[in-house]
Amino acid sequence: MITDDRLMTEIREANLSYLILAQRLIRADRAQSLYSLGVSEDVASLIESLTPSQMIRVASGNMLMCQFRFDEEMVWKLLADHGRTRGEGEEGSAARLHASILMAGKHPEAV
Repeated sequence: MITDDRLMTEIREANLSYLILAQRLIRADRAQSLYSLGVSEDVASLIESLTPSQMIRVASGNMLMCQFRFDEEMVWKLLADHGRTRGEGEEGSAARLHASILMAGKHPEAV
Protein backbone atom coordinates (compact mmCIF):
# COMPACT_ATOMS: atom_id res chain seq x y z
CA MET A 1 0.00 0.00 0.00
CA ILE A 2 2.81 2.42 0.77
CA THR A 3 4.10 2.00 -2.77
CA ASP A 4 0.63 2.76 -4.17
CA ASP A 5 0.30 5.87 -1.99
CA ARG A 6 3.76 7.03 -3.02
CA LEU A 7 2.92 6.47 -6.68
CA MET A 8 -0.31 8.46 -6.39
CA THR A 9 1.56 11.30 -4.67
CA GLU A 10 4.12 11.36 -7.48
CA ILE A 11 1.35 11.41 -10.12
CA ARG A 12 -0.34 14.36 -8.39
CA GLU A 13 2.98 16.22 -8.16
CA ALA A 14 3.73 15.53 -11.84
CA ASN A 15 0.24 16.74 -12.80
CA LEU A 16 0.61 19.97 -10.84
CA SER A 17 4.08 20.61 -12.29
CA TYR A 18 2.74 19.95 -15.77
CA LEU A 19 -0.18 22.35 -15.31
CA ILE A 20 2.05 25.09 -13.93
CA LEU A 21 4.51 24.65 -16.80
CA ALA A 22 1.70 24.53 -19.39
CA GLN A 23 0.16 27.73 -18.02
CA ARG A 24 3.52 29.52 -18.10
CA LEU A 25 4.20 28.35 -21.66
CA ILE A 26 0.77 29.47 -22.85
CA ARG A 27 1.16 32.90 -21.28
CA ALA A 28 4.69 33.36 -22.65
CA ASP A 29 4.13 32.26 -26.27
CA ARG A 30 0.69 30.95 -27.16
CA ALA A 31 1.47 29.75 -30.69
CA GLN A 32 4.60 27.86 -29.63
CA SER A 33 2.82 26.39 -26.61
CA LEU A 34 0.05 24.91 -28.77
CA TYR A 35 2.71 22.99 -30.66
CA SER A 36 4.85 22.12 -27.63
CA LEU A 37 1.95 20.92 -25.53
CA GLY A 38 -0.03 19.40 -28.39
CA VAL A 39 -3.27 21.04 -27.27
CA SER A 40 -5.99 22.94 -29.08
CA GLU A 41 -6.69 26.64 -28.73
CA ASP A 42 -9.74 25.86 -26.57
CA VAL A 43 -7.76 23.65 -24.18
CA ALA A 44 -4.99 26.26 -23.99
CA SER A 45 -7.55 28.90 -23.03
CA LEU A 46 -8.97 26.65 -20.35
CA ILE A 47 -5.52 25.87 -18.89
CA GLU A 48 -4.57 29.55 -18.99
CA SER A 49 -7.68 30.53 -17.01
CA LEU A 50 -7.21 28.00 -14.17
CA THR A 51 -6.74 29.49 -10.73
CA PRO A 52 -4.13 27.95 -8.39
CA SER A 53 -6.85 26.19 -6.38
CA GLN A 54 -8.40 24.80 -9.57
CA MET A 55 -4.99 23.52 -10.70
CA ILE A 56 -4.50 21.73 -7.38
CA ARG A 57 -7.97 20.19 -7.64
CA VAL A 58 -7.42 19.04 -11.25
CA ALA A 59 -3.93 17.71 -10.46
CA SER A 60 -5.23 15.66 -7.54
CA GLY A 61 -6.74 12.98 -9.75
CA ASN A 62 -5.22 9.54 -10.02
CA MET A 63 -4.46 9.72 -13.76
CA LEU A 64 -1.36 11.22 -15.31
CA MET A 65 -2.40 14.28 -17.33
CA CYS A 66 0.52 14.49 -19.73
CA GLN A 67 1.30 11.81 -22.28
CA PHE A 68 3.98 10.95 -24.78
CA ARG A 69 3.19 12.69 -28.04
CA PHE A 70 4.86 10.19 -30.30
CA ASP A 71 4.77 6.45 -30.38
CA GLU A 72 7.06 5.62 -33.26
CA GLU A 73 10.28 3.80 -32.52
CA MET A 74 12.13 5.82 -35.17
CA VAL A 75 11.37 9.12 -33.42
CA TRP A 76 12.56 7.73 -30.09
CA LYS A 77 15.77 6.49 -31.67
CA LEU A 78 16.39 9.87 -33.30
CA LEU A 79 15.82 11.69 -30.02
CA ALA A 80 17.92 9.31 -27.98
CA ASP A 81 20.62 8.87 -30.65
CA HIS A 82 20.13 5.13 -30.21
CA GLY A 83 23.30 3.15 -30.82
CA ARG A 84 25.41 6.29 -30.99
CA THR A 85 28.97 5.93 -29.70
CA ARG A 86 30.48 9.22 -30.88
CA GLY A 87 30.12 12.53 -29.06
CA GLU A 88 27.31 14.93 -29.81
CA GLY A 89 27.96 16.91 -32.97
CA GLU A 90 26.35 17.90 -36.23
CA GLU A 91 24.94 14.39 -36.74
CA GLY A 92 23.20 14.52 -33.35
CA SER A 93 21.74 17.92 -34.13
CA ALA A 94 20.54 16.67 -37.50
CA ALA A 95 18.90 13.65 -35.85
CA ARG A 96 17.05 15.87 -33.38
CA LEU A 97 15.97 18.21 -36.19
CA HIS A 98 14.70 15.22 -38.16
CA ALA A 99 12.73 14.02 -35.11
CA SER A 100 11.24 17.53 -34.68
CA ILE A 101 10.15 17.57 -38.31
CA LEU A 102 8.51 14.16 -37.97
CA MET A 103 6.68 15.21 -34.80
CA ALA A 104 5.55 18.52 -36.33
CA GLY A 105 3.93 16.59 -39.15
CA LYS A 106 1.81 14.73 -36.60
CA HIS A 107 0.56 17.89 -34.84
CA PRO A 108 -2.95 18.72 -36.15
CA GLU A 109 -2.40 22.49 -35.79
CA ALA A 110 0.71 22.31 -38.02
CA VAL A 111 -1.30 21.56 -41.15
